[in-house]
Amino acid sequence: MAALNEEQSLIRDQAKSWVTEQAPVRRFREMRDARIETAYAPEAFAAMVDMGWTGILVPESYGGSDLGYLTFGLILEELGRQLTASPLLASGLIGTSALLLGGSEEQKQVWLPKLVDGSAILTLAVDEGPRHAPTKTALTAAKSGGGFVLDGSKAMVLEGMAATAYVVVARTGGAAGSEDGLSLFLVPAEAKGVSRSARSTADSRGYADVTFAKVEVGADALLGKLDAGYPLLDAILDRGRAGLAAEMLGTASQAFDMTLEYLKTRKQFGRVIGSFQALGHRAADMYSGMELARSCVEAALQAIDSDADNVAELCSLAKCKMGDHLHLVSNELIQMHGGIGMTDEYDAGFYLKRARALEAIYGNQAFHRERYARLLGY
Repeated sequence: MAALNEEQSLIRDQAKSWVTEQAPVRRFREMRDARIETAYAPEAFAAMVDMGWTGILVPESYGGSDLGYLTFGLILEELGRQLTASPLLASGLIGTSALLLGGSEEQKQVWLPKLVDGSAILTLAVDEGPRHAPTKTALTAAKSGGGFVLDGSKAMVLEGMAATAYVVVARTGGAAGSEDGLSLFLVPAEAKGVSRSARSTADSRGYADVTFAKVEVGADALLGKLDAGYPLLDAILDRGRAGLAAEMLGTASQAFDMTLEYLKTRKQFGRVIGSFQALGHRAADMYSGMELARSCVEAALQAIDSDADNVAELCSLAKCKMGDHLHLVSNELIQMHGGIGMTDEYDAGFYLKRARALEAIYGNQAFHRERYARLLGY
């Protein structure tokens, strides 16, 4: 594991204790069964705000604590262990990163304190189809008077039903498939012409399809540079990918622990099944894969904190390696539990479903293998 300072250790321990006691997977089951539209418990997110988690990346001058991405990752790992649903990743990390990286001073002054106190939820609206493909953006933002008119739609927006505002990726020039001509805009969810509908998904989270029908925004809604927003978008996405990888690490860790406990207690033919060599080898393979994946995730988070030159490579590596490992562990969780693992009454299915969603968000393993190779010059 990464060497943690005293403050990081305390925050990790606080997160582990709170998640275990106040937001275990049992609470996620209750939320799912209640069919809450936003797909998270408001009281749980309010508690996260009170603990200061929404301000971890925000400088003190805007009301945050500025503790960095590795610290944030420690919290996301614990949330991933119990499948705790909240807008913390979408708003506290991704939306906040968008403002920190591309926001003007005025935008930061207006938005960051609201993100810290939880009165605003800001999420990224990027993809328009079933696969992650930022350069295929077709939603347009045409100049009109002193501002812009946005027209188009976005699919599978994280926490799209709960968001009070969106960072919308739009095409202001260039051709579809090109990195040139992309721009980012801050658009309030209540703006005229914005509509959204909830997506029903296997992992029971708060995705939404959002339509922008002739939505008018001022020039001050532009985030970063006009027609040259791709580098900013790429940097935002990398921070989101690193955060997702940290959550995936927690999900995989818990799935492995559940499997290991079952191997130690389930008896067959008069012996605990963990004593069978074939199953022991599979468990050992999962353990070694976990250590390798953890190294990749922590390296990516530390690279962001240190503003390293290879942030993009490490974030793709972390998302890909973690995706491969989580895919394996979630499959083994079901297979080693046998019939009980397939029942809704048992929690294993929740981990499998969440694993498949996490693998796909902001690029699956194939996407990041190709990107990693391209970044290295192959």
